[in-house]
Amino acid sequence: MGFQTLELRIEGSLAIILLNRPQALNAINLAMVGELEQAVRQVRDDSGVRVVVITGAGDKAFAAGADITEFKAMSPIDAWMFVQRLQRLFLEIERLPKPVIAAVNGYALGGGCELMMACDMIYASDAARIGQPEINLGIIPGAGGTQRLARLIGKQRAKELVLTGEMIGAQEAWGLGLLNKVVPADQLMVEVRKLADKLATKAPLAIKAAKEAIEDGYDMALERALAHEAQLFGLCFATEDRAEGVNAFLEKRPPKFKGK
Repeated sequence: MGFQTLELRIEGSLAIILLNRPQALNAINLAMVGELEQAVRQVRDDSGVRVVVITGAGDKAFAAGADITEFKAMSPIDAWMFVQRLQRLFLEIERLPKPVIAAVNGYALGGGCELMMACDMIYASDAARIGQPEINLGIIPGAGGTQRLARLIGKQRAKELVLTGEMIGAQEAWGLGLLNKVVPADQLMVEVRKLADKLATKAPLAIKAAKEAIEDGYDMALERALAHEAQLFGLCFATEDRAEGVNAFLEKRPPKFKGK
């Protein structure tokens, strides 16, 4: 399928979703939301894809937020429906049964920061700039920025970033625990591909179960979360990959997981 605002590249077990509006710093407009929905579902349903990378075209931006030019004509109801749609999309990304890596190659602001935070792991170039500047437009983050940010870096630092609308550099974001790794700009995709290659060797059903245990259990009481973890642990024992993993360990060879 042809896309206008993004590119979807399938390279073996790796899917790369490239936000492709560099002239607008890859700002997320309504057309891109619809195409992201399609691309995410396509990689979800492709059994050959084991890892997903989301990044931006060019060397200036991952995504510099929502497309503000579309805000002028939005009514309150339009705006509410727009962010609800973004929230559903970002939840879908967060809950993909496959690892999703954000490769942040520049500005990740507003909706771009919210998209980044919906990914499982975040690698950023040392030139990346990150923030939730919506307060400067007289509005607030609406696609998870007030919620995921607080969960990732704590309420006080989240309030500071949201209420001031200031951008921070990659090293500061890493220090806050918002990023997994900061690398030189020319090495970003090299390092991301190394991580993707490593993740692609893991058992797909175990990856799915691990993500579910962490995401679902995070807001549960510990006792309930432990019970959920135990149930998922038991379900892993019904898979062929569990038998392959155990046999490979005992036979001192690398496992060959099939996602069954």
